[in-house]
Amino acid sequence: MEDKTMFVQAEVFIARIRAELRRLSRDEGGYSTEAVVVTALLAGLAIAVIAIIVVKVTEKANGINL
Repeated sequence: MEDKTMFVQAEVFIARIRAELRRLSRDEGGYSTEAVVVTALLAGLAIAVIAIIVVKVTEKANGINL
């Protein structure tokens, strides 16, 4: 019985994904303001992380005595 329940849940999940993909494929609108803001924040965060890594690597490299 538990296997049948999981199968039904999987079918429902797949149906919801298909419906969402159909909806998205028909959506002609542009990006929402929220999506643009989140993308900008993630890009800024990535730049900050890269800057921190560069500083740490540079400090380690400068600390090497030959």
